[in-house]
Amino acid sequence: MPDQFRLLDATASLSHIFPSLLLLSTGLEIFLGFLVIVVLLLLSGLVSGSEVAFFSLTANDYEEMEQANNPVRELLYELREKPRLLLATILIANNFINIAIVLVSEIILRKVFPEALFASWARGIHEHLQFMQRFSETGLTGAIGFLITVIGVTFLLVLFGEVAPKVYASYNKVQLATRMAGPINFMLRAFHPLASSLVKGASIIERRLENHTLDAAAASQEDIDEAIDLTVNSDDPNDDAPRQDVDILKRIVKFNNVTVRQIMRSRGDVIAVDHKIDYQQLIAVVRESSYSRIPVFEEDFDKIKGILYVKDLLGHRHEAGTFDWMPLVREEVLFVPENKKISDLLKEFQTEKTHMAIVVDEYGGTEGIVTLEDVLEEVIGDIQDEFDEDDEIIYQRIDALNYVFDGKTMLNDVYRVLKINTSVFEPVKGEAESLAGLLLEILGRIPEVGEEIAYEGYRFQAMSVNTRRIEEVLITLPEPPEAEANPET
Repeated sequence: MPDQFRLLDATASLSHIFPSLLLLSTGLEIFLGFLVIVVLLLLSGLVSGSEVAFFSLTANDYEEMEQANNPVRELLYELREKPRLLLATILIANNFINIAIVLVSEIILRKVFPEALFASWARGIHEHLQFMQRFSETGLTGAIGFLITVIGVTFLLVLFGEVAPKVYASYNKVQLATRMAGPINFMLRAFHPLASSLVKGASIIERRLENHTLDAAAASQEDIDEAIDLTVNSDDPNDDAPRQDVDILKRIVKFNNVTVRQIMRSRGDVIAVDHKIDYQQLIAVVRESSYSRIPVFEEDFDKIKGILYVKDLLGHRHEAGTFDWMPLVREEVLFVPENKKISDLLKEFQTEKTHMAIVVDEYGGTEGIVTLEDVLEEVIGDIQDEFDEDDEIIYQRIDALNYVFDGKTMLNDVYRVLKINTSVFEPVKGEAESLAGLLLEILGRIPEVGEEIAYEGYRFQAMSVNTRRIEEVLITLPEPPEAEANPET
């Protein structure tokens, strides 16, 4: 009997201990859950902030890292070369983290707010709000739990996972980018199969959308061109004025669709001077180039200091080589992105009262220059002034079907000279804006000298090629139909 009483006492004691252990276990679970949510929110913030940090780095930031001998700069260069894959990886990682936050939050909220609490709230709402009586108490219970979870988690994700990290990253982009380069590179490798498949899928959809847009634009463009040809005509076959009017009208119609990149002079063809050269060297460059405005840079062309107006040198023609000419440089420089429409650029030229702009890419690097003359030539055709020499002609006509062009000739100029519809090469031109770029897009490599490339009846032959670029291209136009080639028959 005493043993039985002792057993009953022990059982009674355990019955008091178990609830305490249960409460302790639940409290530990809630604490660990909150800790996991904090860690996941931190990871979400770092990943979201890294997106802003990586894609807002400029050429000057990379140069400063190189001067500081930052060991991470090479990895940042590598990531910069894969922007789409990088963005896809960041988005995938961020979505996985956010999903984990939602799942853990749901579990924790169910621990903190038991189902009975939601049921009592639902019962009170059901009793006191008449219009809510059309819903069942069970449905109201689930709705209350869902709303609390969604509102609470959404607030946390937006504030601590998106807004705050991106604001921080905008002010500390270099520090955050260098710290996150390693982890992001690891995730890039881990999520590479999924990220690359998403990028490829997005590219296919993008190309299809672009093709539909281009087809519609080409169709409308052809209709407008036909209407212009029918409207502007002349009975006199020797009268060139109507033909010129037709060309100008067609260029005006296309004007709003032309970007700065299509008409700019690339950096390899720009005459610019270093701010350290002496005055005599500067005068020699001015005499040789015959340009009225010359960009001035520091160290390299990506650091433009200003524009030198040659007319400002007229009062200093007899100065010695030690003359300090830098105060004559005008520091008010107009920088424009390469994808800017030239219709907007023309308005900006008028507003800023300037004739030259420096074209920059998405990273802040200098791509080239564009002038008011380049813009006007898109409407009225090539402008030849007293300083333009005959040897600057960009093409040579061999016969009615064969033309030789410089490889760096812009595609818009080739279209204009050969009267080719701009939609002919759209499916294969990719990002190319020059004739050499078009051949590289079609072939995928630098062609051999004499190698021919055929597309849609047009034949391109690489006449001169070096190790870096295609220098000269022979274009053979498609043979005209017999009825057009022999109109007398």
